[in-house]
Amino acid sequence: KTKIVTEVTKKQVDQIEAPPRDGAYIHGLTLEGARIDEKANALEDSRPKELFYKMPVIQVKAVTADKADMRDVYQCPVYVTECRFRQEVFTAQLKFKKDHGELKWILAGVCMFLDVE
Repeated sequence: KTKIVTEVTKKQVDQIEAPPRDGAYIHGLTLEGARIDEKANALEDSRPKELFYKMPVIQVKAVTADKADMRDVYQCPVYVTECRFRQEVFTAQLKFKKDHGELKWILAGVCMFLDVE
């Protein structure tokens, strides 16, 4: 069985010079309800008055289920637009810090969008 695995890089789109060895790079996604701590590369609370956070480049690849490390990751839904109803495209794995559990991000409604209007 195969799973799609995502990894948030610390790069912006203009810093990518070549395609990855495995998978593909995607960019332009927007995170709602949280932000990425750039040092720890993990979810953290949004800053005051910051509704959306522009995500850095994300690497997406397919791996066998036994190689997919799903510990300490939030299964973040990715939607086409802010209108979330039945438009989930895929689920991205976002790491979180040990002091916050996955439930915190679920209750906060954290998700990503391909397009913010």
